[in-house]
Amino acid sequence: MDRADLELVTAIRERGSLAGAAAVLDVVPSVVTKRLSALEARLGQRLFDRTTRRLSATAEGETVCLHAQALLQGFAALENELGERQNELAGSIRLAATFGFGRRWLGPALASFQARHPALQIQLQLTEQLPELGAGGYDGAIWLWPVQRHHAKDWVTRRIARNQRVLAAAPGYLARRGRPADLAALATHDCLVARENGGEAGDRDATLWSLRNARDGSIARVRVRGPLASNSGELVRDWCLAGHGVMLRSLWDIAPQLASGELVQLLPQYAMPDADIQWVAPWRPKTPRRVRALLDFLLDGFRGEPWKPAARRTR
Repeated sequence: MDRADLELVTAIRERGSLAGAAAVLDVVPSVVTKRLSALEARLGQRLFDRTTRRLSATAEGETVCLHAQALLQGFAALENELGERQNELAGSIRLAATFGFGRRWLGPALASFQARHPALQIQLQLTEQLPELGAGGYDGAIWLWPVQRHHAKDWVTRRIARNQRVLAAAPGYLARRGRPADLAALATHDCLVARENGGEAGDRDATLWSLRNARDGSIARVRVRGPLASNSGELVRDWCLAGHGVMLRSLWDIAPQLASGELVQLLPQYAMPDADIQWVAPWRPKTPRRVRALLDFLLDGFRGEPWKPAARRTR
């Protein structure tokens, strides 16, 4: 018996007549009569007793109809499952990201996205140098530094969230050295320098910090010095927490310490520009659906800058 036979016997039983079954199956009654006769001949069993006034299933017919109904329900369930799988995100996504943001914020977000779509495999490469995305087989990168101009025609970028690099110091340091009243005062303070991804502008003895004034948009540049510098931003943060000086650090990285009072934000009207969190991807004529879905998920999750205190996010 094939699926058409199953549909035939269930339609006859449910409608109680060959004419009724023909209407359900969208055929003429003579076709139903011929198909039923052929099926009974093939099975060697009479499935329905037919008189001029009524039609009823035989014992064998009842058995066939019960099994047919169960099998048809199974077919329907299978088709529904396959249809859902066609809509399910599957395959692999390969991403690159900076160490700090990748560990603290992106990693948990990717785990949450993969839990929603268990047929996906996500690989995250943490690095301080943005790789050649197309040649490296990457679907995209989450990056905090501007993309070099020679990649502009080959890559597409989109801002995922705003970010600020702010000035901060530990209360203990400020108790010893005082709080800087303006940017010029930073020249008299111990400033901790993080030279990540090529470093902040400067030489061995001094570093140039460029800061935007939120009030008028102007850019101020101040040359700072200090006894400690590193290519590890996390180490610079630890030095700052220990009271060794003033640092310029991304808000997403130190928001918990600012909220707890372990760090104090200095000159809050100033922040370093060009620190926004960006999606960077190799250009392709059609982006895979799984990658588009991930980007939408990240945009939705980070648009509100979840590292900011709730009161500041709602302003």
